[in-house]
Amino acid sequence: METFAAFSLLIVIAALFAYLNFRFVKLPAAIGLMFIALLFSVLLVAVGKVMPHLLGDMQSLVERLDISRLLMNNMLGFLLFAGAIHIKIDVLRQEKWAVMALSTVGVVTSTMLVGSLMYYLLHWFGIEMEFLHCLMFGALISPTDPIAVLGILKEAKVPPSLEMKIAGESLFNDGVAVVVFLTILEIAESPGSFGAMDVAALFAQEAIGGIAFGLAIGYIAFLLMRSIDNYKVEVLLSLAVVMGGSSRAQALHVSGPLAMVVAGILIGNHGKKHAMSKITEEYVDKFWELIDEILNAVLFVLIGLELLLVKLDPVHFAVGGIAIVAILLVRYVSVWVPAQLIRFQEKMGHQTLLMLTWGGLRGGISIAMAISLGTNFDRGLWITLTYIVVTFSILVQGLTIGKLAKRLAKA
Repeated sequence: METFAAFSLLIVIAALFAYLNFRFVKLPAAIGLMFIALLFSVLLVAVGKVMPHLLGDMQSLVERLDISRLLMNNMLGFLLFAGAIHIKIDVLRQEKWAVMALSTVGVVTSTMLVGSLMYYLLHWFGIEMEFLHCLMFGALISPTDPIAVLGILKEAKVPPSLEMKIAGESLFNDGVAVVVFLTILEIAESPGSFGAMDVAALFAQEAIGGIAFGLAIGYIAFLLMRSIDNYKVEVLLSLAVVMGGSSRAQALHVSGPLAMVVAGILIGNHGKKHAMSKITEEYVDKFWELIDEILNAVLFVLIGLELLLVKLDPVHFAVGGIAIVAILLVRYVSVWVPAQLIRFQEKMGHQTLLMLTWGGLRGGISIAMAISLGTNFDRGLWITLTYIVVTFSILVQGLTIGKLAKRLAKA
C-alpha cells in the first residue's frame, strides 16, 4: 500500500507539473516537466532549512520510488516498446548501417574514452578510482535518449533520415549500453574470474539472446493477432508482450531492452501490415502513445526530484562541469568513428555529425544505472556526476537543438 500511495502521489505531482508547463511555462513536455521539478526541488531544499520534516518527507518519497528499480525493471520496457512500435521499418532499413554502427561501435568507443578520461580527471582532483569503475560510468553515460528532442526536431523540419538516425540509435544503444554496463559490473564485482571468452559469452548471451527473444515473442503475438479481429484483445496482447516479455527476459538473463525494441519494431510493422485492421492499428497506436506520454511525464518529474538525493559536494560539481565538456567531445568522436566505418555505404557530413553530437541527449536510464551501483562503487560520486551531465543535456542541449538544426539547415 505504501508503494501504491507513493506512486499515486508522483502521478498527481506529474499531472500538476504537466498542467503548469502547458498553461504557463510552455516548454517541450519532457524539458518543461524536468525544469519545473528541478525548481520545485530547489524550493524544497530552501524551505527545508526552516521545515526539515517537509524536505525529509519528500526525500523518503523519492527513495521509496527507487528510480533504478522503477525504470530498469518496469518502465524501460514500456518506453522502448512504445518508441519502437512507431518506427517505420522501410526508413530504418535505409539507415540500418548508420544505426547499427552508432549503437554498437559508438557505444563501445564512448564507454572506453569516457572511462579513460574520467580516470585521469578524478586522479587530477585527488580522487582515487579504479579504472573499471570509470568504465562503468562510461557505459552508463553513453546511451542517448531521444524522448525530449524528437518533437523539437520535427518542429525544426529536420530531414527524416537524420530523425531516424537519432531515434534508431537511441532505441538500440539503450539496450547495448545496458548490456555493456552489466558486463563491466559483473567483472568489477568478481575481478579475476572473467577471461576474454567469458566476457564475450556473457555479452553474446545478453545481446543476441535479447534480440532472438524479442523476435520470438513478437512473432507469437503477431500470429495471435492475425487470427482475430478485435482491437481490445490485440491491445491487450501488445501489453502482454511488454509485461510478460520483460519479466521473462530477466529470468532468462537476456537483454529485456533489446527484446522490447525488436518486438516493438516487428509488431509495429509486420503486425500492423498483416495482422491488424485500420481500427485496431489506430487503437494500438493511440494506446502506446498515451503510455509513452504518461510514463515520460513520470520519468522526467522523477529525474527533477532526484536532486533531493544528490550530495552537494563542490569538488564533485567541479568534476561534473569538466565532464560535460569531455563527454560532448567524446560524443563527437563516438559518432565520427562509426561514420568512417560506413562511409562506403553512406556519407555523413560535418553538419550531420554536429546534430548527432548535440542531439545525443542523456536521460533517465543513465541515472537509473548510476543509482543501481552499490556503495562499494563510490555510488554517491557517480550519481552526482551523472545528474550534472543529464541535467545539462536535457535543459541546455534540449532547448537549443532546434535552433542549431535551423541554423545548420540554412548553412
